[in-house]
Amino acid sequence: MNLVDELFKLNNELTQSIKLLRKNGEQLAKAEREYKLKLRTEALRLRQEENLAVTLIDLIIYGVPVVAELRFKRDVAKATYDANQEHINCCKLQIRLLESQISREFEGAGKNGL
Repeated sequence: MNLVDELFKLNNELTQSIKLLRKNGEQLAKAEREYKLKLRTEALRLRQEENLAVTLIDLIIYGVPVVAELRFKRDVAKATYDANQEHINCCKLQIRLLESQISREFEGAGKNGL
């Protein structure tokens, strides 16, 4: 595969990854919203129904199974989003390296009279 073909392939991969980032960003936002809403609901429930002191709620709330599950889903969504961003950065770097290499080869061909 020549350098220009490889550059086009990476550019397409970057475009797809950016589209995926939007989807992953939405999933992260939804997971964050669900987690925060349930966290609030459970904190109020612990205060009202179980008469728990406010200072203890912060210690106990993260161990409530439904809260812990939503926090886990939020963390997974965040890790996926971050990995997607890192892939985009990697593609950009590879594209810059290829462009630099193509430029060097083009300049070298010009010097050799090609």
